[in-house]
Amino acid sequence: MSTGQELEQESRYDILQNEEGEILIIINSRAGGPENPRFVYDGGETALLYRTKDSTVVFKDIAVSARLPLKSVSSMLIVEVENEDVAREYTVPVRVVKDVKSLIK
Repeated sequence: MSTGQELEQESRYDILQNEEGEILIIINSRAGGPENPRFVYDGGETALLYRTKDSTVVFKDIAVSARLPLKSVSSMLIVEVENEDVAREYTVPVRVVKDVKSLIK
């Protein structure tokens, strides 16, 4: 993780899965659009969404029922909402790692 990286914990988020197994995560909108975003996960209770080189969203307390589906997909849709409206949506690749918490400093 680079110095100066902004780590922001997402206090409220929704993880949804459709019948085809695709994942959608709804989060609060952030300033600026994503640049080369990616979702990093190890199958546990914590995940990271790298939005830009300077902005990372931390997801904590991921529900047990969502863990295997999150680890099983190669990409997912992120929807950022502002005042109940969709601000932006984008597809991100999922990168499975050994230990997400080791990436949080």
